[in-house]
This record gives sequence, C-alpha cells and structure tokens, in this order.
Amino acid sequence: MSNAIYLSLGAGVQSTTMLLMAMAGEFETVPDRAIFADTGWEPRAVYDHLAWLESVSTIPIERVSVGNIREDTLAGRLPRAGALCEKAFVTMPLYVDSGSKSAPLRRQCTKEYKLTPLRRRVRELLTERGEKQADMWIGISTDEAHRMRDSVVRYIVNCYPLIDAGLTRADCLKWCAAHGYAMPPRSACIGCPFHSDSEWRRLQDTPEEWRQAVEFDKSIRTLPRIRGDVYLHRALKPLDEIDFRTPEDGGQLSLFGQDCEGMCGL
Repeated sequence: MSNAIYLSLGAGVQSTTMLLMAMAGEFETVPDRAIFADTGWEPRAVYDHLAWLESVSTIPIERVSVGNIREDTLAGRLPRAGALCEKAFVTMPLYVDSGSKSAPLRRQCTKEYKLTPLRRRVRELLTERGEKQADMWIGISTDEAHRMRDSVVRYIVNCYPLIDAGLTRADCLKWCAAHGYAMPPRSACIGCPFHSDSEWRRLQDTPEEWRQAVEFDKSIRTLPRIRGDVYLHRALKPLDEIDFRTPEDGGQLSLFGQDCEGMCGL
C-alpha cells in the first residue's frame, strides 16, 4: 500500500508550479491534498494568489497555522503555547547590535510556524486514515538543491518532484507562462530579516506592508533577554533610514535560503 501524499504549499513559484503540474497530470501520482502553513504575516499578493489557487485547484488545499509571527514576537509569546510565557524566545533571525558586528539570532521561525503546524496536521490525517507514514512533496528546484533535507520525523518522507524532473526555478516560470498562468509571487513574511535589499525596495512599493515592516522594526529595538539593540536589517539601522539602492547590486548576496529547511519562499 502506497503512502498518502501531501504537498507543502508555500504559494511561491516552485510549490505553485508543482501543484499546477500535478493537476495537469505531469507526475505519476497526485497529492491527496496541499497544505499551506500560514505565518499570519505574508504579503497580500501571496494571500490573493493562494485564494486563486483554492478556487481553481482540483487538489484540496488546506490552511494551517499556530499564530501570527509578528504579534507573537512583539508579545513574547511561544506560538505553540498560545499565551504569554516567561520562557518565550525570539523565533525570527533578527539582527542584534553586539557592539562589534551584526549577528542574527538563531532562526527558529521556519520550524515553529511552517514545519510544526504542517507536521501536526499530517499526524492528524494519518491517524484518521489509520496509517503510519506519508510522503511530503516539497517544491525545491535543482538550482536550490542545497535546501533539500531528510525528514526528522519517521512519519514523513520528504520528496522533491521538481528535482526528480530536473526542473530549475526558471523552468517553473517557463512552465507557468506556457500554460497561461501568471508569475506566482515570492512567498516570505513581510518582515523577513533575510530579505535582500532589492526585496526591501520592492516592499516600499506597497505602502501598507512597508508601514507594517517599519513599525515592527521600531517595536523590536529592545526585547526581553536580548542584550543589545535589535533590528530587522543587518545594517543595524532603522528600516526607514536605510538606502536600499546599493549593497546587493554591488555583489552582496541575499541571505534568504541560508540555514533554511526548505519551506519558505517556495
């Protein structure tokens, strides 16, 4: 008996293409359902795109969440606890001014807001089906193969259909265009500290989301149990005082994708 198949849907380029390709019968098997783990702070374009996918998908799409990452961070709240907690920790890799250099905090947000609710729902579904293991399709393409991970839980087997098919991110965009689909948005939290400068510039073109990021940055300057001022940007300056026109264009790489478990931005 084959495992149940669940598709990890980030609503970005790769996972969207993987879902649409599955709907078109381009894989040998079809997922039983797609699951979107919602951090509560995705751009409006992502939520609009997800709503469109839900309206056209022949594969059931389900949203799961453990909370709002922005609200939880400001409240010092553990997402799994669902309440204020003295031992709460910061899950986002925010930058701390240690006096000598810019150092990000440990990244826990992917685990807490993406992997945890996804795994929890898979366990519930397996219990309902009376089964012990499921295949999880993850939308990582060949140009991001370094983001592949083996599952750390025995009841999930990570699978990478796009890599098996030899597809790059550019191939995904070409496939969408060839089949009449618009380019999917980039899926990442509005206030992701791993944004490149070009991504911060794009955010400035959406005033409401830019306002949210700026206000959040100002609100995190001092956080419990963190020594030093805290910032969203590695420059250790208030977000609305940074000139985003230069560093990445000069060769500085985006940090997005580093120390990542292959769940965000897909």
